[in-house]
Formats: sequence, C-alpha cells, structure tokens
Amino acid sequence: MTSTSPPTSLLIDGVEVTPDATMPAYTPRDGSLLGHVPLARLAPAARKAVLLRFAALVREHTEELALAETLDTGKPIRESRQVDVPTCADVLTWYAEAIDKHYDLIAPTGPGALATITRRPLGVVAAVVPWNYPLIITAWKIAPALAVGNSVIVKPAEQSPSSALILARLAAEAGLPDGVFTVLSGDGPTTGAALGRHPGIDKIGFTGSVEVGRLFHRYSGESNGKAVAVEAGGKSAQVVLPDADLDAAASAIAWGIFYNAGQTCHAGSRVVVDRSVHDELVGRVVDLAKTFTVGDPLAEDTVLGAIVDRTQLDRVVGYLDLARDTVDVAFGGSVLEPVPGGTYVEPTVLDGVANDSRLAQEEIFGPVLSVVTADGPDEAVALANATRFELAAAVWTRDVTTAHRVADALRAGTVWVNTFDAASVTTPFGGGGDTGGGRDRSLAALDAYSAPKTTWFAL
Repeated sequence: MTSTSPPTSLLIDGVEVTPDATMPAYTPRDGSLLGHVPLARLAPAARKAVLLRFAALVREHTEELALAETLDTGKPIRESRQVDVPTCADVLTWYAEAIDKHYDLIAPTGPGALATITRRPLGVVAAVVPWNYPLIITAWKIAPALAVGNSVIVKPAEQSPSSALILARLAAEAGLPDGVFTVLSGDGPTTGAALGRHPGIDKIGFTGSVEVGRLFHRYSGESNGKAVAVEAGGKSAQVVLPDADLDAAASAIAWGIFYNAGQTCHAGSRVVVDRSVHDELVGRVVDLAKTFTVGDPLAEDTVLGAIVDRTQLDRVVGYLDLARDTVDVAFGGSVLEPVPGGTYVEPTVLDGVANDSRLAQEEIFGPVLSVVTADGPDEAVALANATRFELAAAVWTRDVTTAHRVADALRAGTVWVNTFDAASVTTPFGGGGDTGGGRDRSLAALDAYSAPKTTWFAL
C-alpha cells in the first residue's frame, strides 16, 4: 500500500498558508498517527502574539497612519499623532493581553452533573465604522472580535478609508492569516447594505447615524437574523449646578464640544446650567472658545480643524442659520476658510436655547454648543433627560450627595462627575434610546463577539 500523509498547509482564498499551529491526525484503520494537520483556530496565546505584533506595527507606522487620518477627516495632525494612533495600538494591546486571561465557567449544577460554559467565536463579524474617529473605533471593534477568534470585515466610511486600508496591510504583516482581516472600502447603500444582508455575516458592529443603524436591523431581518450592535450618537448634556467649580466646568465644556470640531458622538453639545451661575459660566466658555484657533489640519499649532466634507458642512450651516433666527449667538456662527477650498466652522456658543427645539434635540455634529437654563437640580435633570439619546452626560457640583443623586438620575450609558470625556478601554461605552444598545470597550466586548456554549456531563 502506498503511504500517505495529510496536507500540512491551509488553502485560504486560493493561497496555501503555513499554519502557526497543528493538531495530530490518526487513522481509524489501526489507530496510527498519520501526521499533523493545520489547526485553523489559533490558541489564545497564539492570537495574543499576533495582536501584539499588530499593535507594535501600528506604533511603528504612527506617522503614516496619522497623516492618512488627518487628510481623510480634517482633524489636526497633532491629535491624530498623539491620540488616535496611540489609542488604536493601546486597544489592540489591551485585548491581546486580555484574551489568554479570559476563563471559561463551570455552572453550579450539583454533584450529579458537570456543566461547562465556554465562549465560542461567532464566525464572521462586519465592523462598519464612521469617519470621525476611524482608527479608534475600528480598534474598538476588531480587537475583541479577533481576540476571541472571529474573522473580521471592516467597512470604513467612504470619507475615511485610508487608515483602515493601512491597518489591513499591517495585520497581514503581523501574521493574521489571509482572509481573517479584510477591509472593504465603499459606500453605505452598496457595500454597507451588502454586508448587512449577507447570509455569511454573523454579526454587524455599527457606529454611525440613527437612520443607518436602523437600516442594519432591517437588513438583518431580511436576511439571516444576524446580531446587530448599534452606537448611534448622542446629544449629551453637561449639568452645571450653583456650587460647581466654574473654571473646571467651563474648560471641560469647551473641550467637550470643540474637540475634533464637535464631530464626536458623545460631544457635550448641550449645557444645562442653573440660572444663578448662567451668565458667569457662559462668559467663561465664550472666553475659552476664542482660544480655539481654526486652521490647517497639517499645522502643528492648529486646535480646531476641518469639518469632514461639504455635505456635513452644509448640515452644520443649516443649524447655524436656524440659530440666527431663534436664539442668541453668544460667539461664533461663521464659516471660515483658513485653507482655500476647505470646510471649516468657528467654535459657536448658542445661548437661550429652548430644550425642546431642534438645536437642543438633534445631533448637529459640529463645534456648536447649545446652552439651556434650569432652575434647581430637579429641573436640570429633567431637561437633561428630555432627549431621545442616552449616550453620555455629566454633572458639576461640589456636593457629594447631590453628585450621587443626580448621576444616578441621569439616563446615559456614561455619566461623568466633575469631569468630561474621561475614557479608558477598561470601561464599556454605549447607551440606550436612539443611541442604540451596542457596547464597545471593556471585557464585555469579548462576550459581545462570542457566544456561550453549554456542555452538560452526566456523572
């Protein structure tokens, strides 16, 4: 009889790939060892090693990624270099380090049985990411999904595909097998919809608008019922009470709305301020707004860069036009052009905004702050909660009892107390209402991209 041994390589996308791990293959004929065949699902330690190499390559390519991010989105190069790229690498590192410390469970069934609960990858995950923080939000989705053993397809926003395409190259260089990490650039109605309806996709992780988030739920129902996790923005309120540190509050309010030209899903775009400190707080915020220089995103000293494209600029201008007819424009409100042909809006403070108006209820997604006045903490909480979004909020007070009471009453996935936009990969990020029910970050994301499997042994 001619001796034979099993193939020792994988065939992925028509290409032979040498595996990082193998498993023994035996013949039932006589129980003898035929050889070792590829093990397509890497052990946690192997996945950790690949993700750590991936993170290291992201750091090595900081300048390339930062320039791509800034040219795509218009954010200042300093922010891309010092915040977005390092955060992407840090998230990859954190999930790499977490995955081989994520234990399975044994259920308390009693002495007559043993029930194990293990986590299995879902299969193929599609991450559909927005244009405001492409590197960071991509990392939030791909790092836990890859860590637990899924294959991932990233669909970047059509305005900002460059950094994702670079990440795909770095992922291959890090050792991710062909086909495990794919980037499909394209538009929403074509590429995004195709992913949403594809029966081979097991989960969609989406960050973007409410309207598109609901489309993905519809696509799921029209196809294979795939899981859909949505984070669809906010109209986050900063509640400022009479005993607040107004200097600290004003600084956090200014940075919370003007950073990244207000193009942040949890931007503190509403201030609900007690009437007794209204004038003083607004004055301090306006003074700070004057220091946010609007300029060329490639200039190292630029604080506030460009709006992502002409469509978004027109959207912001529409709200500014509405504001001029209805409220007090305390500062700003103009379109600027520090770079000819660019899309820029100066930081804007709108005072005397009615909480039920479009300016207080709709996500403008630009450097536009709406100020609402309240009488007392109870009314402030009611006004802050009177929104369809439930992503984030903040409360400013020196009284610890009031801080606990108000923070507990605010409906939001994240509530900051005497700070704003403090962030860590260790805490979950997401909300409710029109924001959607998805969560990124923390160990919870490892569960979100895997499924529990119970195995019951009768003893």
